[in-house]
Amino acid sequence: MFEISEDQKSLIGMVHDFAETKIAPMAQKWDEEQHFPIDVLAQAGQLGMGGIYASEEHGGSALTRSDAVLVFEELAKADPTLAAYISIHNMVVWMVDSFGNEKQRAAWLPELISMEQLGSYCLTEPGIGSDAAALSTRARRDGDEYVLSGVKQFISGAGSSGLYIVMARTADTGARGISAFLVPADLPGLGFGANEKKMGWKAQPTRQVIMEGVRIPAENLLGEEGQGFSMAMKALNGGRLNIAACSLGGGQLALDKSAAYLKERQAFGGPLAKQEALVFKLADMDMELEAARSLLRRAASALDAKSPDTVRLCAMAKKVATDAGFNVANSAIQLHGGYGYLADYGMEKIFRDLRVHQILEGTNEIMSLIVGRILLED
Repeated sequence: MFEISEDQKSLIGMVHDFAETKIAPMAQKWDEEQHFPIDVLAQAGQLGMGGIYASEEHGGSALTRSDAVLVFEELAKADPTLAAYISIHNMVVWMVDSFGNEKQRAAWLPELISMEQLGSYCLTEPGIGSDAAALSTRARRDGDEYVLSGVKQFISGAGSSGLYIVMARTADTGARGISAFLVPADLPGLGFGANEKKMGWKAQPTRQVIMEGVRIPAENLLGEEGQGFSMAMKALNGGRLNIAACSLGGGQLALDKSAAYLKERQAFGGPLAKQEALVFKLADMDMELEAARSLLRRAASALDAKSPDTVRLCAMAKKVATDAGFNVANSAIQLHGGYGYLADYGMEKIFRDLRVHQILEGTNEIMSLIVGRILLED
């Protein structure tokens, strides 16, 4: 059902070559130094990774979501952190491409798709995490402008991005009172908090985005007033699949490293690979990843087909795959013994990076809530 086509094999090969030569050799150093490799992102943009499923009109690759999950899994085998940021950037590009008017698309898409400019997605606020519809950032209409005031929390790329898509309240009508705005980085009143000290994802900045009376032209409204929350949720369907794919990539890297380690490590009179208990553990890890991968590809296919079951399947895939990736990373540390705890072996970085995937793009508890509510509605 989900066999890889020849075109997809070529795509994976291109991404693999780029990831192995430009990302993997530096991933550990970027993590240690908390360095955001903007130059490498620009190189990824030259290969079409800045607009993976954007239309070709302004330079997008126009790939399917089924193609995209293959791209993100391959990128994450080199570095889950950078792969996850590229996913977030692509969410921004997709929103502009899908909901922007022609003027907005022409103004922003070329540089975003090439990754000469980076994008950030601004929904979460301090104290407002899973309950995103309760956000309090305000956008007040003042003649031909909107005035934005509020704080966004946990924003990937903040301080380095050229464009921020900000969800802000234009009416006190719950989710229906939220609108989306294109906010350029160079406007007066736009500021950023300190780079957060995080458990993982250290090679991409995570900061508050602070708006104190930021004035933007009314033409920077994305879509219509009141459509912002719907746009944000539609973007998250794809974002959840991408993060799920990043978890599988990180988990697959941990599994591959574990298999190689068990073949090399000598103990009890031979290689650890002769210990059946450890072989069973490897098999369990492989089966967990493969089961999650099948669900992810089914969900991606549903999103491509605009299936009525898309939201449910995307939520399922996000939870199952991010749990699987993290579980495999955790098991990989155990299989490496004390060496798994050392930075030199790379296991602890994968573990740290994948942990946040169970939280962002909607926590896994929210994914279960979505699935359960849909089940009860039926």
